[in-house]
Amino acid sequence: MASDESPLLRLVPAAHEAIYNRFAPHQKRWILFHVSFVGLLAMFVQVTFVPSIPQIAKDLDLTDVVVSLAFSLSILADATGALVWSAYSSFYGSRAIYLWGMPFLCVGSCGVALSASLQSLLFWRFVQTFGCAGALSLGTGVIGHIYKLEERGTAIGVFFSITLLGYAVAPFLGGAATHHWSWRNLHYSIGAWGLLEMLFIYLSFPETSHPGTLGIDKLPSRRPIHITWINPLSSLWLLRSPNLFAVMLASALMVNTVYVLVVPMAYTIGIQYGITNEAIIGAFFLPNGLGSFTGTLVAGRLSDIVVRRWREKRGGTWCPEDRLRATWIGGLFIVPSSIVASGLITTYIGGPVGLALNILCLYANGVGVDSVLNPISSYNVDVVHSRSAEATAACMASRLLILSASTALILPSIERIGVAWTNIIAAVLAVIGQGIIFLTIRYGDRMRASIDVGFSTMENN
Repeated sequence: MASDESPLLRLVPAAHEAIYNRFAPHQKRWILFHVSFVGLLAMFVQVTFVPSIPQIAKDLDLTDVVVSLAFSLSILADATGALVWSAYSSFYGSRAIYLWGMPFLCVGSCGVALSASLQSLLFWRFVQTFGCAGALSLGTGVIGHIYKLEERGTAIGVFFSITLLGYAVAPFLGGAATHHWSWRNLHYSIGAWGLLEMLFIYLSFPETSHPGTLGIDKLPSRRPIHITWINPLSSLWLLRSPNLFAVMLASALMVNTVYVLVVPMAYTIGIQYGITNEAIIGAFFLPNGLGSFTGTLVAGRLSDIVVRRWREKRGGTWCPEDRLRATWIGGLFIVPSSIVASGLITTYIGGPVGLALNILCLYANGVGVDSVLNPISSYNVDVVHSRSAEATAACMASRLLILSASTALILPSIERIGVAWTNIIAAVLAVIGQGIIFLTIRYGDRMRASIDVGFSTMENN
C-alpha cells in the first residue's frame, strides 16, 4: 500500500539544474523585481476601488450596494483574465502576454475614470481588471522558470510580499486620493502606471520559459504574426486532479476570512467606532496587508526549509506535499482565532481599546492567511511545473469565483445574524480548509495516482 512518504521525485539531475543557471543571480533579481511590481499594480487596481465606493455612489447617484457590484464583477474579471492570459502564456511566453495585457488595463482605467453611468462603470471596470488579471499567475510561472525547487518558496515569498504591499497601502492611498483629489484622477493615474510598466517590460524583460517548451516553438513553421486559438478554460481541466482541487478549495476558505473582515469594514468597524472618512477606513487595510507581507516572507522561507529537511529525512527523496506542512500554524490557529476575535471585539468592545484590538486581529489574519497561501502557490508550481502558470491561474480563478459568490453574502449575513456569528462561520470554514490540507498531505500520493494531469517528473522539475 502506498504511504504519504512515497516520493514523486528523487534528486534532480545536475543536467536539468543547469537550466536554472541561464540567468545570473542579479538577472534573476531584476526579473523578480519586474514581475513583483506588475503584481503590485494589479493589487492597486483591485483594492483602491473599495474605499472609493461611497464617493462613486454619490457622484453617479447610486447606492453603495449597487456600486459594490463593480467590485464583485472585478473578481469575476480577475478569474477570467487569469485563465486567458495563463493559457496563452504557455504558447507565446510570459513576456508577450504581459505586453498584451497592459493595453487593456490602460484603456480600462481611462474608461472607469470617464464613467457616467452604472453600465459604463461595470464594463470598464471589467476591462481594467481583465488586463492585469494575469499578474499573479504569470509571476509565479516566471519564478518557476528561473528558480530551483528549493529556492522557489523564498522567491515566491518575495514576489507576494511586494504584491501584498499594495494590498497594505493601496486602500489608504485610494481613500486619500478619493477624499482629497478625485476617484476619477486616481484611475487616470493607474492607467499611466500601466503604460510605464508596459514600456519597462518591452525594454528590459526577457522571456524566461525553458528553451523549446513554448507551443509556438514546437510549430514546424509559422507566420511573422502567428495568431492561434487556445481554449482559456483548458487550464480548469487541471483541477480534475484531487490534489489541485483540494488546495484550491482550502485556499478559498482561507481567503474568505480576509473578505469577511475587509469588504464590510465601512459598515462594521466604521459604524461601531464612528469612522466615516474614506482615507481612514482605507488605512485599516494597512495592518492586514502588513500581516500578509510578514506571513508570505516567513512562510516562503519556512516552506523551503521544510522541503529540504524532509528530503534529508528520507535520504534524498522528495514528496511535493511536504511543502504543505508549513501551513499548520497559520491555517489551524492564527486564521480562525483572529477572525473570531475580531467579530467578538467589534460586537462587544467599543472605544479605543476595541479599535486597537481589531487592528491586531487584522494583522494576525494577514499573517495566518498568507502563511497558508504561499506554500500552496509554491506547491502548484512544484507539482505541475511545465504548466505552473496555468495551474496557478486555475486555482486562482476557481478561488475567485467562489469568493465572488461569498462576497455577495457578507453584508446580508451581517445584517441578519450579526458580525460575530458571520465571523464564526468563516472561522469554521477555515478550519475545514486546513483539514483538507491535512488530508492532501496524508494521502497526496494516492490522490496523484488516481488522476495524472502531467505531474512533474525527475527530468522536468
